Amino acid sequence: MAVRVGGGSVKPAVLVVGESRVAANVGGREIDPAGDQHGYTNSIVKPDTFLRAAIGLLMIAFVYVIYNSFTERVVSVGDRAPEFSVTADNGKQLSLKDFGGNLLVLNFWATWCPPCIEEMPSLDRFQRRMASDGVVVLGISVDKNEKQYRDFLARARVSFLTARDPESRINSEYGTFKYPETYVISRSGRVLRKFIGEKAWDEEAMLSDIRSLL
Repeated sequence: MAVRVGGGSVKPAVLVVGESRVAANVGGREIDPAGDQHGYTNSIVKPDTFLRAAIGLLMIAFVYVIYNSFTERVVSVGDRAPEFSVTADNGKQLSLKDFGGNLLVLNFWATWCPPCIEEMPSLDRFQRRMASDGVVVLGISVDKNEKQYRDFLARARVSFLTARDPESRINSEYGTFKYPETYVISRSGRVLRKFIGEKAWDEEAMLSDIRSLL
């Protein structure tokens, strides 16, 4: 039914409710609030859709980086030992290549680690017994407190080489996070043995095992 206004007729607005839009027919033209006045519907992507996608991608990237940081840095038996450089307590600058003619026993420890302290006397006896066979022990401490470190060594009076790496640069390269942790490295720089936790270094079984690597 048309309504006559001023000599003309205007069709009343009719709201059409569909599944995805509400349209109005005014004066013979369909007005679609979701599109344009010609009836075309634009595809609109909500901003929060992009935000959720971006957050998801960032989370995937974060997990990947964390996973790689642990899996790629853990050194295992058969791997090439990472290079390092450290100033020993005797003042000498040491690197992995300096031990090329010897079997290197690289021990990571700390004064605040009870198993490390328990292990140290047997490691010292091991060094004394194996020195003539070309075995060298290097104990690298991750202590940040230098005084505590030096006071302990003054009491322990160990015979093997010692050094302090307060920034944990070297043990990070080896993927070491459990102390004590020890690597037996061949003359060619290959990891032959890896020990996690306290060991009885001067027991015959251990001595025989290390001798078999010479």
